[in-house]
Amino acid sequence: MKKLLALSAGALLLWQASTAQQKLVADKIIGVVGDKIILKSDMDGTLADQMRNSPDGTLPPDAACNTLEMLISQKVMVLQAERDSLPVNDGDVEAQMENRIRYFEQLYGSKEKMKEVTGYSVYQLRERFRQPIKEGLLAQAMRNKIIEPVKVTPSEVKRFYDAIPKDSLKFYESELEIGSIVLQPKATREMDQYAIDRLLDFKKRVNSKESEFGSLAILYSEDPGVKDNKGIYVLNRNDKHTWDPDFLAAAFRLKEGEISSPVKSQFGYHLIMMLKRQGDNVTVQHILVRAAVTKSDLASSTTKLDSVRSNILAGKITFSEAVAKYSDAPSAKFDGGMLQSKTGEGGTLITIDQLDDASERDIVLMLDTLKPGNISAPVQFTDENGRAAVRIVYLKTRTQPHRENLTDDYSRVQARTLDIKRAEAINKWLIEKIPTFYVHVDNEYKECRHISQWMAGLAKE
Repeated sequence: MKKLLALSAGALLLWQASTAQQKLVADKIIGVVGDKIILKSDMDGTLADQMRNSPDGTLPPDAACNTLEMLISQKVMVLQAERDSLPVNDGDVEAQMENRIRYFEQLYGSKEKMKEVTGYSVYQLRERFRQPIKEGLLAQAMRNKIIEPVKVTPSEVKRFYDAIPKDSLKFYESELEIGSIVLQPKATREMDQYAIDRLLDFKKRVNSKESEFGSLAILYSEDPGVKDNKGIYVLNRNDKHTWDPDFLAAAFRLKEGEISSPVKSQFGYHLIMMLKRQGDNVTVQHILVRAAVTKSDLASSTTKLDSVRSNILAGKITFSEAVAKYSDAPSAKFDGGMLQSKTGEGGTLITIDQLDDASERDIVLMLDTLKPGNISAPVQFTDENGRAAVRIVYLKTRTQPHRENLTDDYSRVQARTLDIKRAEAINKWLIEKIPTFYVHVDNEYKECRHISQWMAGLAKE
């Protein structure tokens, strides 16, 4: 979950710590920008997030300086955005706020537990989240306005690359671009009806008090998350990108305590029980049963996919066209069937050790027999949702291990050059704008690199 001038998980943990200690230690103001203050707890919450997300659980020596500089710059951007009347959509504010509430509710298990631990009701959290979230969106809008004109030329990229000491150039392991076309076999009507009948039997057993819904969910649900959450989810009416639309619509039609008829989604058939309604949020428990796929169904999909493969190899259709026409993978419309990098840099280059998902591990064995441009024969596998499926795998490219160079890695060098130029543009903007606002920084942080630059600009005014 992105955090830009928003209440972080670390900040909330600090709340609960201070609540438990009945706020024996008063918070400290470490910065003031215009009419906005920065508290020590703001910085500590952000640092707690950074430490939790750090691979080794530690922070660099200048983490406090960097964090305070970020908080000051964001306050300045918010104030300038308000001056410039940059628009912020109230719907975006509300959506982010509800997402944050749901995150913490799931973190603590229930609204009651969340209030018990943090000392804040859902209403109070909404009130505390609303302004920070709005400020976050304003800061982002201002940042986008600053960096939008920033571009880099090929000569700038080359100058940046040439300035890197040769022994400091990054070393890249062999990287691959891998695509796939997935067919999800359709179950027969008989198997569909069998799944529906099982759920109807579960409903009958619950209604007759013969069984408890939660016990049946734990015993029979094919939802991979049932072991952790017993099939219980908090849904929001507007969160249509996270949940299957048919599942979401069916859930919101229920009254408290009511159990749905079997509901079909992209994942199978569901029995949904409404546990609690509260405004646009509901808490439900569900049982998922998938219609079994037979060997005949898998064989039919294998034959079809083999034909698709032949047409691609014969040049009758391109791989990307085949993905768009045939692939059942939910992400295919967004990624064109290509695996995405897991380094956070974006793109489609991936190393073998990044193929660590259970549904990807068999691809590693296939790579030994594939050369760039090759497409595998159809292979059966189990997808990330536990469903039997068939796919063909396309090895588009494979790089050799190498030191970074402009021939193979231009886009990466270009991205880093652009990031640096954008950072310089933002710092230049801050040096120009900060003197137009009242800014005070606690003496402990006045020697931080950028803060000292900014304060020097203030002193000249």
